[in-house]
This record gives sequence, structure tokens and C-alpha cells, in this order.
Amino acid sequence: MPLSIGIVGLPNVGKSTLFQAITKKQVDCSNYPFCTIDPNIGVIAVPDERVDKLAKLTNSAKKIYTTIEFIDIAGLVKGANKGEGLGNKFLANIREADAIIYVLRCFKNEKILNVQPSIGVLRDKEILDTEIALKDLATVEKRIQDLEKEIKSGTKETAKELKVLTKAQEFLGQGEILVEKSWDEEEKKILNSYQLLTLKPRLYLLNGSENEVPAEIIETFKKNHWQFLVIDILTELEAADFSSEERISFGLPSESKIDALIKESYKLLELVTFFTTVGDKTQAWTLEKGKTAPQAGGAVHSDFESYFIKAEVINWQELVNAGSFAAARGKGLIRTEGKGYIVKDGDVIEIKSSA
Repeated sequence: MPLSIGIVGLPNVGKSTLFQAITKKQVDCSNYPFCTIDPNIGVIAVPDERVDKLAKLTNSAKKIYTTIEFIDIAGLVKGANKGEGLGNKFLANIREADAIIYVLRCFKNEKILNVQPSIGVLRDKEILDTEIALKDLATVEKRIQDLEKEIKSGTKETAKELKVLTKAQEFLGQGEILVEKSWDEEEKKILNSYQLLTLKPRLYLLNGSENEVPAEIIETFKKNHWQFLVIDILTELEAADFSSEERISFGLPSESKIDALIKESYKLLELVTFFTTVGDKTQAWTLEKGKTAPQAGGAVHSDFESYFIKAEVINWQELVNAGSFAAARGKGLIRTEGKGYIVKDGDVIEIKSSA
């Protein structure tokens, strides 16, 4: 299954326009055609020049990129945690996503109804945060009630879980976002078992032109280390089919900001990308940071992890600079790594197994 990003926001902030702009982005590759699963879910390839350069180097006929699933989630309104608007359906859709993009309205257009009395980026962010936090609070409080009944006859694990959830309850009661708090690995494991919405990494998309986003808003986001992008979504939708040269001629950056958004969304998930190039196929694969060579093998084929012997590894740029695998091997650039090797972003890997 592809990784999924939920697009959320208040009504009429540009979510559906963003979804249209994203799903127009299709890498020209017969192996990974754009696919719309249903009217509000799209699976797209993540642009990656490393795949292109490796495929050119090895004369691969097939290029396969990593993918992300974008989910256009219906507009949230105040009271969603209690079922207002689409309420629980909205929040259930977020629960299924791996990360979240908040779309916040900065553009001024009287023809597009604003459900709020004015443009207020921080206010809108707070509404979204509050509704999601309240939903998580209900989940946590229900579990705490059960644990309090079990605690007398429970185990040390029960006591630890209760302590962690009580800590989360305090944050959520204050409208805090759990992903912005510090948790040790054991605490994270406990919290992750509940698929809490405020634990999901998030990216803030300020929808408007650069001159429509006040400097103080930018400063606030930077000061709080909130990851954000400023994108005029409608302009990007209209320029979706432009070449780099055409974009420049219209005074736009050469790279689509939607491409930048796709890449940033991918980074949210704390993954590394490694590559295989075998026969006539070059492929990008995803792996959680900190995973080992056998686990990379398992991403390619389950038997490669079970019967792992060793991995031959080289950084993609070193391989491209060398000009071929043979030249890289002759220069001693290809390393032999064992079971304990931690895969790095950009590794080109060949797994040797007894499968």
C-alpha cells in the first residue's frame, strides 16, 4: 500500500483545488501511471531525479518511482469531534492517513465564500488543532477509564500505559498537539497503538501568493518550527501542464511548487529511499530511517530478508560519477555490507541471498 497524506482544512480554503493540481502531476512512466482510486483519492509517483539518472546510466527500459496516496478530506467545521458537519467520517479519514497537510486560507477572493468572518491563518489552524485534539482526548479518556478499572489486578505494563495516557490527556486537554511533544520510544509505541490524530506529522500549506501572506505569519511559523510552504494553489493548477521554460516566461519558478509539496510530504514520513537497478528496471524503494540491509531486502522480496547473506552498496551519486557498475567496482567504490548495516538515503543496493 502507498503511504498516504490527508489534505485537511476548513471549507473553501483550496483543498479540492490542491487535489486537482496534485493529481495532474504524473511522471511519464508506463510502469507507474497515475491512478485515481475514487473521486477523492489519488496515487501519484514522487518525482526523483535519481531514478532518472540511474535509469539513464544503466539503460533501464523501466523506471519505477516511490508513491504517495493523497486523500482529499471533506472540510472540517467547529464541533466535528461531536459529529458536526461530516464529523466522525472526516476524523476517521484522517486516522487512516500517515501524515496531514493543513491547507490554510491566505488568499483574498470575495467570489469564494469564506466560512469565517475574515482571513485568519492562526485562528483557522487553531480550529483544526482543537477539533483533532478533542477527538484524541475522547479516545484517551475512554481508555484511561478502562485502565483505572484494571490497575489493581493489572501488570507493570498496565501502569506504564496509564501513566503515558494520563500525560497525553493533560496535553490534549490544553489543546496541545502530541507530535510536537517529547516522547521516549516506549511512550511512542504505546501512543501509536491508538492511531492518535495529533501524533501524525503535518505540513502547513499557506494558500496564497507571497504578498498575501503577512510577514508576521511567516515569522510565527518559523519561530514555532512549524513546517510550511507558501503556494498559490490556483496558479499552480493553471500552470500544471507548463514546461520549465513556459513557467519562467510567465514569471513563475522553473520547478512546480506542487512538485516541491510532493517531495516535502514524502519527507514528513521520516523515510529513506534506496534504489535497485536490475536487468532493465531501475526502482526506488522506501524504508524507515534506521532500518538495516536485510530489512531493505525484505522490502524488495520477503525471501531476501529471511535468507540474507550480504549487500553490495554504493551511493547513487558515486555510481553516476563513476559511469558504470564496472568502473565503480574497479575503483573500489562498491562496499560489501552485512546484516547490521543501516541503510542510508540514496544507497543503490544489490542483495545477495540464499533464496
